[in-house]
Amino acid sequence: MFQLIDQPLDGLGKIIRWEKSDKDHLLDIEAARDLMRYVVFKGSIAVDGMSLTVAGIKKHSFRIWIIPHTYEITALRERKMGDAVNLETDLLGKYVEKFVKGGKARRED
Repeated sequence: MFQLIDQPLDGLGKIIRWEKSDKDHLLDIEAARDLMRYVVFKGSIAVDGMSLTVAGIKKHSFRIWIIPHTYEITALRERKMGDAVNLETDLLGKYVEKFVKGGKARRED
């Protein structure tokens, strides 16, 4: 039998910077330490279900550069400073951690 996960998200983040930079937009998101350990420069992160590339990392936050096309066709343009966003971190980081720790996949017997 498969185990259904109640919450597919890894956690929530908070928009701490959201501004236009020439034709692009800068989006800085604050996240909890347990999520930040999976955030990798040039790695992937899903923000509200949209897979994006990490353009910079600080201790408690990360940066995303949003190109004009992405800004125009996604709901990101509706977000504001202080808004909460759903985060799903890079799967590869979770795999690496699992294998380094010698862990097993979560399962229901």
